[in-house]
Amino acid sequence: MLNNKDKPASSPWLAIFSLTVACFVMVTTEFLPIGLLTNIASSMDVSTGKAGLMITIPGIVAAVAAPLLSLLSGRLDRRLLMLYLSALLIISNLVSALAVNFPMMLMGRVLLGVSVGGFWSFAASYGRHLVPVASQGRATALILSGISVGAVCGVPAGALIGDLFNWRAAFFGSAVLASIVLLAQMRLLTSVPPTRAVTPNDLLLPLRLPMARIGLIAIVLLFAGHFAAYTYLRPLLQQVFALSPTAISLQLLAYGAIGLLGTFLGERLAERSLRATFILITVMLAGILIISPLLSGIPGATLMVLVWGLAFGAVPVCAANWMFDAVPQAPEAGQALLVSVIQIALASGSMLGGEVVDWQGVSSAMLFGGALILSATLVFGWSLRTKRTALSPLANTDAKACPQD
Repeated sequence: MLNNKDKPASSPWLAIFSLTVACFVMVTTEFLPIGLLTNIASSMDVSTGKAGLMITIPGIVAAVAAPLLSLLSGRLDRRLLMLYLSALLIISNLVSALAVNFPMMLMGRVLLGVSVGGFWSFAASYGRHLVPVASQGRATALILSGISVGAVCGVPAGALIGDLFNWRAAFFGSAVLASIVLLAQMRLLTSVPPTRAVTPNDLLLPLRLPMARIGLIAIVLLFAGHFAAYTYLRPLLQQVFALSPTAISLQLLAYGAIGLLGTFLGERLAERSLRATFILITVMLAGILIISPLLSGIPGATLMVLVWGLAFGAVPVCAANWMFDAVPQAPEAGQALLVSVIQIALASGSMLGGEVVDWQGVSSAMLFGGALILSATLVFGWSLRTKRTALSPLANTDAKACPQD
């Protein structure tokens, strides 16, 4: 870790912000196809369910890449690692934007999966080394907010650009923004060699800790259920609610805006009780998905996207904080395992959702996703019975912890 005397004269918060924007671009790129699903499916002559592979493939790759990069990176300077991942993000966007067929599109999404796995695993841990100890929690929250904002803004951003121009413009736009971020990072990021290499034993550590295991099980169910439904949000608004393209874009923008509020509101609530916050947001998500087939028109769609966006906006930061709190002695390994289970859940959820859509239609995917999220609610509820002493004591001040009770 760098000492303060080794820091450059420029504010380290500019470097933190560059990581935040990089995470935003990465997650936005990951979710762009959701808002463009019908456009891309039509352009490449594939079914809506098959087009969902654009969400599934990066999830599978990221699930494998996260632990592998943790092990293979060894003592590689984390600055170089961040730069490599940003460059890969640019390449993946360009391949997707220039895709002449669906296999080429999926190749671009494979490259994105590697970038996603790396960013989710290393960005927060690297950022904490750029600021004084007293500011490390704030730095972590800011970087994670980029992931949260990207998660809730990727769909409306893609839908808006796709409607104004075309779906390729959305990927070109992401490539341009990622290029600007890379240039800024080359100037702002500082050398941070890891204190020690991550070992296979570190990656297995969370599986031996009760609260980490509980969190991982619930988070898998939560993300799988969410993406079984969320991947097909645009077709739902188009086919079931019968909204026009303009109305759909406005609904997705409303989802993104309320999601930003959910991100920061969820973080504040989690400071009081992380488990109770998770129970609240999973009840909201499961409830709105289960009743969504009963809603109709613009009023029904607006109610659905506002509740959905508000609840899910809190999920990414709370999930990361759960693992920081549960595995303080190995935060980088804990985040890598978290990335793996989230991406597995994302991939399996969108894939299963696609099967349900092709078999029974998009409304059934909402019911299926709601049932999975309701299962996550039960797991979080059961965790309330677990004594606080089951959670490992917070020994690492680098991690930003949220109270579990």
